[in-house]
Amino acid sequence: MLWTTHEGERSTSEFPVMVADAEEVALTDIVEAKIPYRILSLDGGGAKGFYTLGVLAEIEGLIGCRLCEKFDLVFGTSTGAIIASMIALGMTVDEIHTNYKTYVPDIMRLKKPEHKSAKLAELAEKIFGDAKFDDVKTGVGIVTTKWVIERPMIFKGSVEQAHGRKGTFKPGFGVRIGDAVQASCSAFPFFSPKTVTAADGDEVTLVDGGYCANNPTLYAIADASRALGLTHQDLRVVSVGVGVYPSPKQSMFSKMYWANKYLLSVQLLQKTLEINTQSMDQLRAILFKDVPTVRISDTFEQPEMATDLFEHDLKKLNILRQRGRESFAKSEALLKEYLL
Repeated sequence: MLWTTHEGERSTSEFPVMVADAEEVALTDIVEAKIPYRILSLDGGGAKGFYTLGVLAEIEGLIGCRLCEKFDLVFGTSTGAIIASMIALGMTVDEIHTNYKTYVPDIMRLKKPEHKSAKLAELAEKIFGDAKFDDVKTGVGIVTTKWVIERPMIFKGSVEQAHGRKGTFKPGFGVRIGDAVQASCSAFPFFSPKTVTAADGDEVTLVDGGYCANNPTLYAIADASRALGLTHQDLRVVSVGVGVYPSPKQSMFSKMYWANKYLLSVQLLQKTLEINTQSMDQLRAILFKDVPTVRISDTFEQPEMATDLFEHDLKKLNILRQRGRESFAKSEALLKEYLL
């Protein structure tokens, strides 16, 4: 008898590796081996997702394959949800970056919520079409927030990620990936809420996932350790943020009352999401300090780096992407250990 394993296999228990005939190798000679369960977690942050793409471009170059082939679970919130979904469907980082350059500035330069949401829906339709969570090539989690009852709603691709109610589980609640992604990005009041219809007929009104977990790493670890039953030492987590930047200064135009009020509202949203991000990461460090984790999200204090989640200057966004590439370098050695 010949026992073999494949690198892509995952198990909650150690599996045997035998490469000889049964006549020559006794069962007591089984060599135990484990492959780490790798998690990629992507923060929300609007247009600042270009920073995330800079980090991911280097990670993809490091591993020499598509991210969906290396990571077993990809979680994302808001802009991280867009990226995570495209990764889960098998796209390369370069393909994702092309989509971002094409669509993100056009969305972010709009001012009215209904116009932003309409453009976001157009993006979702063109990129995702009728794709559903049955179509993903790796585990995925898309974080949204239920507007009415103030609870998270996380769209997942596999029943193995369910913490309960497995008998009625439907991948992504039967919702299209594009609709779930649009919901995760609907930062009310700057975007309109998104209503989706689940497979059971329920209509659910959703807003940006950043209101409950702008940094979704805790949710991803919970899926891996609670639902899948993996030990903390089985896991390797790569958590990528969008960077922290100074707030843009007021221009002469923005000193008009309505424009100044809009800018202050953006800054309040920005601050709220950043507090959420840092709080979630602090909790991760306390609750899961024994889970091997790389966190990449640098702080930039130079005045010329001032930006926010509605940035639409493509030159500035390209600089954010370059900064992401540079941030990768600081963690390259540890990422090699985790991923190679």
